[in-house]
Amino acid sequence: MTDRQVKMIILSTEDLDESIRFYSETLGFPLKFRDGNHFAALDGGTITLALATALDHPIPGQVVVGIKTDDVDADATALDDNGGGIAKGPYNDAHERRAVGYDSQGNGLTFYSPLPRG
Repeated sequence: MTDRQVKMIILSTEDLDESIRFYSETLGFPLKFRDGNHFAALDGGTITLALATALDHPIPGQVVVGIKTDDVDADATALDDNGGGIAKGPYNDAHERRAVGYDSQGNGLTFYSPLPRG
């Protein structure tokens, strides 16, 4: 059985600095890390609140749920076979294996699994 955990909510932003300011200063979520002017992760407790510009957002303009899984390929196939759809993937980026898709109602999902270190 595949192990899955909702680990991230990814929000779109056109102004990363303003979004970081809003979520950290107004709402008190500490900044975990930032990647240039296109991605930031804030500590939301058990869930990471991610802020991403179109450059790094899996589906710009949508809220996307990030699901950590031990089998990206199987989850992408299941999504596609059961009324959802695949927008991109499965593929490897610099750090993770990923697939981006939609559930049966059009909500954005991304499945990811860290690549083995080697």
